[in-house]
Amino acid sequence: MTNLEPNSWIKNLDVYVGGKSKAAKDVPAIKLSSNESALGPSPMAMEAYAAESLKLHRYPDASYTLLREKLAEKYDLEADRIICGMGSDEILKMVCRAYVQPGEEVIYSRHGFMMYPIAAKGVGGIPVEAPDVDYTAHVDSILDCITDRTRVIFLANPNNPTGTFLDRKEVQRLWENMPGNVLLVLDAAYAEFVENANYDAGLELINTADNVLMTRTFSKLYGLAALRVGWGYACKEVSETLDRTRDPFNVSSAAQVAAVAALEDEAFEEKAVAHNSKWRAWLETEITKLGLTAVPTQANFVLIHFPDAGKTAEAANEFLLSKGYILRWLPKQGLPDCLRLSVGLEEENRAVIRLLQEFLEQ
Repeated sequence: MTNLEPNSWIKNLDVYVGGKSKAAKDVPAIKLSSNESALGPSPMAMEAYAAESLKLHRYPDASYTLLREKLAEKYDLEADRIICGMGSDEILKMVCRAYVQPGEEVIYSRHGFMMYPIAAKGVGGIPVEAPDVDYTAHVDSILDCITDRTRVIFLANPNNPTGTFLDRKEVQRLWENMPGNVLLVLDAAYAEFVENANYDAGLELINTADNVLMTRTFSKLYGLAALRVGWGYACKEVSETLDRTRDPFNVSSAAQVAAVAALEDEAFEEKAVAHNSKWRAWLETEITKLGLTAVPTQANFVLIHFPDAGKTAEAANEFLLSKGYILRWLPKQGLPDCLRLSVGLEEENRAVIRLLQEFLEQ
């Protein structure tokens, strides 16, 4: 028994639990629980990744120069204001490490991404949950939670796991009414899937605000979840501050070259966006036909709400697992009556709807 005593907040620190990857015993698994890319990575990205295997004895570019240049070119950004991380999760942790002291507060929306309270608790911060409305972040609720101890506001937009979003006017209103010494983090992991014209991932606001950070990821649209590549954009002072908190060589060479190749493969990107748009709409329609509720989504998943009438989300989850289909049941996020379904391939989408119908008709 060790006599070492960790920091007091570590004992109650949750560990993030990803979506299941195994179904019932001896049943082949179809994983639709983690919002991964239905089409997988770009062939160009896979080729670049394989070629990089010949250089595994070399350290990565510690400044990820080419990746930042490609991102700056694609989005018309200043490359030296881009920060990269081992997935956008690492950047969320960098934020708390840089700006939150023990006892200070971090606000996030109810039914928001569970990495936010984990990142806050990891530095001794206090996560504060703002109520949402109709599965959507609510600006006034967030503003009501602000105190003189608030240091960071995390806003997933679109939100995970609900798929809902706030339009640019509401995000602007949030920023205009929050203190200038609070950092607003706009987590835009699903930005590429948004079709609503009133959406802004954060770049417009960052042009005029020095206390806003946008984070993005290569794990969703670009299908590079295994490589853990994320990036963020803010004013130079914030990006330089975050850069001081990261580990050296935090983005591997293979991840960097694959991400650059994925950005260059615009045809594959368009194909992935079109696939998601088509099948997300189809799933929403078919789920509604079954008498279930599909929460309106702008992401690459659909949140399915089950009525309180005997056919529960938990029972549906067990039935689907028995057939090899893995969705995400969300009781720990306050959504015990919901399943989150990632948009899959055509045959996977059709099979899930067929199985849900079979379950409801039992």
